[in-house]
Amino acid sequence: MSHTTLAPTDLWLRKLYSGGWRDAGAGTLTVTDKSTGQELGVIGRASAQDVANAATAARAAQPAWRALPGPHRGDIVRKASLLVTEHAEEIAAQIVRETGSIRAKGRAEVMLTAREIVEAAALASQPSGVITASESPARHSVARRIPIGVVGVITPWNSPFLLASRALAPALALGNAVLLKPDPQSPICGGVFFAQLFEAAGLPPGLLHILPGGPDTGDALVRDPHVDMISFTGSTRVGRAIGATAGGLLKRTSLELGGNNAFIVLEDADIEAAASAGAWGAFFHQGQICFTAGRHLVHESIAEPYTAALVRRAKALKVGDPSASDVQLGPIINERQAANVDRVIAETIAGGAVLMTGGKRDGQFFQPTVLAGVVPGTPAFEEEIFGPVAPITTFRDDAEAVRLANQTEYGLAASILSSDLIRAQRIADQLHCGIIHINDQTILHEVYGPIGGHGASGNGYSYSTLTNADQFTEWQWITSRAKIAPYPF
Repeated sequence: MSHTTLAPTDLWLRKLYSGGWRDAGAGTLTVTDKSTGQELGVIGRASAQDVANAATAARAAQPAWRALPGPHRGDIVRKASLLVTEHAEEIAAQIVRETGSIRAKGRAEVMLTAREIVEAAALASQPSGVITASESPARHSVARRIPIGVVGVITPWNSPFLLASRALAPALALGNAVLLKPDPQSPICGGVFFAQLFEAAGLPPGLLHILPGGPDTGDALVRDPHVDMISFTGSTRVGRAIGATAGGLLKRTSLELGGNNAFIVLEDADIEAAASAGAWGAFFHQGQICFTAGRHLVHESIAEPYTAALVRRAKALKVGDPSASDVQLGPIINERQAANVDRVIAETIAGGAVLMTGGKRDGQFFQPTVLAGVVPGTPAFEEEIFGPVAPITTFRDDAEAVRLANQTEYGLAASILSSDLIRAQRIADQLHCGIIHINDQTILHEVYGPIGGHGASGNGYSYSTLTNADQFTEWQWITSRAKIAPYPF
């Protein structure tokens, strides 16, 4: 690459990426270190006109990209994956500072992203259609998948590098152009890096635009007539609004939204192993992941030892600035979210729950918290908390475990821990969610398994090597005959 660092500050200072780095039409966004509040730089904020200009340019550039043989598109996308690996430490360090991730999470996100991109590259050389049956021997009938056109990608702040890659990489590999709107809290690791990576990999101009901004920028992206599809990962509230707007425009959406995931511990589970998995599922990245173990449903006969084991593990975790020291939990993303976690804990305790450990914070640094005796109707049972809180609710039998697990509008993920796999599978068959892990925690990400939710957790689309070809293309039916068909009129 032309720079010793992937994205030096002076490259993107007060600018956005759309046909090169250029001035933005809606002012700027300040990028901060979430642990210290230190300013990391100032990036351009995209206006509605910036979105319109980018969409027009993407529409013009996409046909030539689509016409490029798939293996050649794959080569470019694959090169971007190699560059991710080459710049892994720089990217991981930025993820730590920009999102409050611990170092291990930042490094893992980079490696997962490299895998996402290289697997997406392979899509470009896969078969794209089938020969279908026809009632006429003179008719040749083919059904094929073709690029959608221009894909708008809107991503969150919690895993911005990974969650952008899983949409933009397959979309590009399959012949689409992409407009990426990273969250305003993480526009560098969620946006700037991709501009640099794909430009260095040889992506032709006009196919990738980085448009940082807030809700107004996102709304302009959803509404633009040149944008054919929206891929959104984020809150259910925003997902509903996007779905409503896009539905009125007859525009495809892929919505991966929030979760309130059940972590079911049966009485025959290994309690220490279950508590370890439960601690990871509840506290990893401060609980700020849609797959977080949000409700620990524990058989009443082992609730006491499970709670004690979970409390012991919570107390052993260190909280602090992940850039400055080795810690297991960094900061909550902002003061507003930290205050919301405070509210959830206080209202749940008022509703009869018992605070077993934690419940305290120093600014945006929140101690891992365990709540026992949590009942339906209280915030810690009903809401997606997005904080390091493990609410424990007991059940008497499998039927009650299933009822409690399904007692939510969300349907993203669940875990079942048991030494009896047949019993666990029987419970899994009754859960209303898109992802189920038996004898593992809820936060798993592999590019090979379909990741998506049901109900308030999404509209059924999934990201994976299995599903991306369908998600970012559409069917086209073509028939042909050697001569014009005869008709009686």
